[in-house]
Amino acid sequence: MDMVCEKCKDSGHDFSRDPIRSICDGDWMRGDGTSIGADDGIALALALVLAEAGKNGEIGHPQLELLFTVDEETGLTGARGLETGFFEGKRLLNLDSEDEGVFVIGCAGGQNSLITLPVEWEKPDFKRENLFKFFRLSVEGLEGGHSGVEINKQRANGIQLLFLALAKLREKLGAENVRLVLLNGGSVHNAIPSTAEAFIVLHREKLEKADETISYLRHAFKAEYAKTDPGLILNLEEISREIIFEVADDKVPRGEVSHVRVFSPETEDKLIKMILGLPHGVYRMSDVIQGLVETSNNLATVRTAGNKVMIVSSQRSSNNPRLAEISGKVEAVAKLAGAWVEHEPGYPAWEPDLKSELLLKCKQVYTETFGKEPEIEVIHAGLECGIIGSAYEGMEMISFGPTIKDAHSPSERIFIPSIEKVWIFLENLFKTYC
Repeated sequence: MDMVCEKCKDSGHDFSRDPIRSICDGDWMRGDGTSIGADDGIALALALVLAEAGKNGEIGHPQLELLFTVDEETGLTGARGLETGFFEGKRLLNLDSEDEGVFVIGCAGGQNSLITLPVEWEKPDFKRENLFKFFRLSVEGLEGGHSGVEINKQRANGIQLLFLALAKLREKLGAENVRLVLLNGGSVHNAIPSTAEAFIVLHREKLEKADETISYLRHAFKAEYAKTDPGLILNLEEISREIIFEVADDKVPRGEVSHVRVFSPETEDKLIKMILGLPHGVYRMSDVIQGLVETSNNLATVRTAGNKVMIVSSQRSSNNPRLAEISGKVEAVAKLAGAWVEHEPGYPAWEPDLKSELLLKCKQVYTETFGKEPEIEVIHAGLECGIIGSAYEGMEMISFGPTIKDAHSPSERIFIPSIEKVWIFLENLFKTYC
């Protein structure tokens, strides 16, 4: 079972050897500057205690099969390896949801597209000409967030803002006076990029114009994203040539400092147009469920890697033909720029069944137990239920769990009273099958 290992910058915790230190803070359990693995360690704990309680005669339950999967966070590979006929059950209780009182009955499918653009280089002698200076152009302080459940919040994408700034600098200063050395933006495929940076070379005589341009864009960006990204920072800072090599590592060949490689104007032009042309955000809302995102794309990461620029674009949809459509648009834009595209194996959507016997029973038991009806949701994110359901036709499925906040972060915490409520619900649900 995997856990997302995150810690605060000042934490000395070593996940490879140190135990997780849990702290009870009122009704919440949290880590000591680390994630705690409540997502989804609490599901393992509940399942194992249920089995033990049943064995000891403390509770009654029908025949149970406990399914534990690996690598759910990194690619659903554990669920992908599940063979048809591995278990006999026809009803699946997935304990991998994070809001007690909410039953999830469907989710989006998705896939990642890996875009590779070859880079043509030039090696001007900046030291001899003494006309250029080195700068770091950066976008920071964005809210980011999960690229599924938060893609509809209209938050800024750091990569898009970075390339808008690059395009505007080339427009105002002249493309020959803005040369690109290195790129780095985003972190993972399933997060909206909150940071991005480019290391560039600017002509000395254009520095005042560059400052004016960035100042204008800074005010424009902050005004546009005042509500969604109040911490937005756009910065242009001069750096030494040596820093280029420190951050480049093996991405830019070592050699004379004066002979730093830069992208050719043609490569820069293709790259900027491609990035600004790639879709990002909500592509289509659901026609069936009000307020649900049906299809989206996340422009997730960009990296300079040797003689290539590598870009990851992540598509999601609860409509399989639409997933193919948005993936096709990503590929078309990339190919116009001369890049090649590899679509990774995707995962299927879990289509909701509002007439499911399991759902109706769960709603009835929850309402009778707690005196109020549960909320029913379909989410724009990936769950293993989509993969399992495709392997086991006719499987009735529902997903729920205790309340967890800020999963995948050092602020991860679980609401202790919600664990008891899930336990009581499971006890009462099982009674109806005995």
